[in-house]
Amino acid sequence: MTQITTENPSVTTAPLSALDRCDSCGAQAYVRATLATGELLFCAHHAARFKENLAGTALAWHDESSRLLDERGA
Repeated sequence: MTQITTENPSVTTAPLSALDRCDSCGAQAYVRATLATGELLFCAHHAARFKENLAGTALAWHDESSRLLDERGA
């Protein structure tokens, strides 16, 4: 299940693809944090690490990390 949390309904969130890479480590991104100044992409590990720090400023938190469980079970 994709989790999308948004404070701003005008923020659009397109699905992430294998071409989207984590801004911290370059792994496949499963989370997009939309800020007033742009977007940050994170792998599941770095999303968990930075979520608390970004919670107050993110306009949207688009989380597709549940796809990791779907892919392992397939």
